[in-house]
Amino acid sequence: MGLKSLSFLTAGESHGQQLTIIMQNLPAGLELSASDVDEHLRRRQGGYGRGGRMTIERDEVQFVSGVRHGKTLGSPLAMVIPNRDNPNWKGIMDVERPADADAESTGRKVTQLRPGHADMAGSLKYQFDDTRNVLERASARETASRVAAGAVARTFLRHFGIEIRSHTVRIGPIEVAAPPYVLLDNRASNNPEIAAFWSEVEASPVRCFDADASERMVEEIKETRKDRDTVGGIFEVVAYSVPIGLGSHTQWDEKIDGRLAGALMSMPSVKAVEIGEGVAQTARRGSTVHDVLTFDRRDGWGHESNNAGGIEGGMTNGAPVVVRGASKPIATIIKTMRSVDLKTREPAMSHFERSDICVIPAAGVVGEAMVALVLADAFRQKFGGDSIAEIEKNYGAYVGTYRP
Repeated sequence: MGLKSLSFLTAGESHGQQLTIIMQNLPAGLELSASDVDEHLRRRQGGYGRGGRMTIERDEVQFVSGVRHGKTLGSPLAMVIPNRDNPNWKGIMDVERPADADAESTGRKVTQLRPGHADMAGSLKYQFDDTRNVLERASARETASRVAAGAVARTFLRHFGIEIRSHTVRIGPIEVAAPPYVLLDNRASNNPEIAAFWSEVEASPVRCFDADASERMVEEIKETRKDRDTVGGIFEVVAYSVPIGLGSHTQWDEKIDGRLAGALMSMPSVKAVEIGEGVAQTARRGSTVHDVLTFDRRDGWGHESNNAGGIEGGMTNGAPVVVRGASKPIATIIKTMRSVDLKTREPAMSHFERSDICVIPAAGVVGEAMVALVLADAFRQKFGGDSIAEIEKNYGAYVGTYRP
């Protein structure tokens, strides 16, 4: 990646003292406040189907370095999110070795492996005899760090008019199709219909624009809870006003669709990713799939459709970027499953940790963060610059080459 690649690093265990996030290569002069981040941390904690921990945590970010008087300095940005649940895990999650190690560990080691989780592979890889050493970091609690980093990235992108949204497409067997205008109109801020659409999404308990489908999704989650089980689904992320040319066709690892797919696949429980129409295109002929190009003297370059999801040849093409993530039912299930004990290698029932029932509404918010981080990184690589003012000049000069 280039010199101005926007990078981030997260650290912290689910029930440890805090989550820590470090971001590098943010430009100087970006207006940034804790409220820009806290808004999206709150959205991540919402959604029908979340578990009991959401009544304990009230995630709020603290800037530790990289910001002064409300603006970034261009130096590394460090943030922390305290874990309010940490005091309830005193002894279990202490950093220091207990005085009486044997007594402290009696009955506390987790050895009943959970199917579908990182427990078995992680314990064997790192040669642990206690799978808590794996599950604490493999926990989806880590996604709060990603949402914080993503909130900073989307604040940067918003400065250049780029907006990122998400909504629930499916929960279990209940699915809705997004209305065409959401995918086609790249001027989200100027379209009252699109603004109304996203307002309906945020008002829904499952972040679904269709009131009838939303109600049926809630009922599906209720039934799943009664069965002491979990349910998955699909979320869709849409990025508006993305300029033409982020990413590149010249190298495999610079293709923006590959990077977006990798980012979403890195999310816990996501098992498939689609760009645009994705899998549905495989059943159609090319002449009905490829988006017809247009050019208007007033609006510039465009397309008659957006089956490609705003990406062609590994580059953004000016249409809204549309990415879907398919999430399996989470592996932490209230009712235990048949498994194997890590220590004895004998059959055992799986360990139970506090569980959500459905995470799709929250997964959409995490998906927004990952899309924002990829697009912001590609934007930094394309336009360089050490300050917001310098990037504005570079960006304006570039878009002036193809916009009327």
